[in-house]
Amino acid sequence: MRSEDSTLWDDPQEAQKLMRERQSLDDSINSISGLSRALTDNIGLIELGEEEGDADVINEAEAAIRSLSGEVKARQIETLLSGEADSNDTYLEVHAGAGGTESQDWASMLLRMYTRWAERRRFKVEVLEVHDGEEAGIKSATLLIKGHNAYGWLKTESGVHRLVRISPYDSNARRHTSFSSVWVYPVVDDSIDIQVSESDVRIDTYRASGAGGQHVNTTDSAVRITHIPTGIVVACQQERSQHKNRATAWNMLRARLYEEELKKREEAANATAASKTDIGWGHQIRSYVLQPYQLVKDLRTGVESTSPSDVLDGDLDDFMEASLSQRIEGGSGQAIADID
Repeated sequence: MRSEDSTLWDDPQEAQKLMRERQSLDDSINSISGLSRALTDNIGLIELGEEEGDADVINEAEAAIRSLSGEVKARQIETLLSGEADSNDTYLEVHAGAGGTESQDWASMLLRMYTRWAERRRFKVEVLEVHDGEEAGIKSATLLIKGHNAYGWLKTESGVHRLVRISPYDSNARRHTSFSSVWVYPVVDDSIDIQVSESDVRIDTYRASGAGGQHVNTTDSAVRITHIPTGIVVACQQERSQHKNRATAWNMLRARLYEEELKKREEAANATAASKTDIGWGHQIRSYVLQPYQLVKDLRTGVESTSPSDVLDGDLDDFMEASLSQRIEGGSGQAIADID
């Protein structure tokens, strides 16, 4: 047996990264070994039940095997999350489209949907920035979602989401179509160096909006950073301290630039899949129809649900699994080289 490298903890950050990788591998090996043992044991029970004519034993073992199939599916999906940043925490932005109150209400519904999904997975959710709508809903919001593989699970959710319903804001009860966009990008690991020149950015401070008490609304504590070469804009108003909001906004900007680099490398790896990564306003990824019928349909994979209420309550795994599988099969999920 090889002894532990005596110099391992000379670099604490690198050591912690290696220990996380080791723990992840140990968990995967133990899980697969456990599934294999459980399958073998239950097959043995079925054979024993058949020999002794014990239907109860057979039924119990068969039920256990059906239960194992769900665990196997979950482990199979986990293998799709092997991209460079998949294990990272993630930022998720929601922006209302044109259409005023209708789209702003739809944006708030999407924000709740992703919050509920994250809570189902016991991820930690922090609201970094919210701009409320004039009458209802939100104009935009940014979440920080913390949890193992948070970015990996959510990365295919970027794009335009379409809602069709009878508007609660229309006195004539007419059907309306609303659009909102979602943008997902990974939190940058401390070991990844993303250089941003201060001459390339514009920093604005302003008074935060929304809940937070008197102080948050009477001081210029919120921070917005615009990266001039790319046009990327990030904002944070989570803290009362402008200094803390500035630091968080810088982290968000580095994360967005990192995500842009990841996307470029994926497109280069498979040029034929480049069109799938375009998240412009003309490229819808999913439609949510509440009237005249009830249906949620992913326009990329064809996956459907006839229970929009469940989907809007965070039941998104089937859609995510299908889009992740498609991404891998399309080749765009190949390993990405380290950023220089």
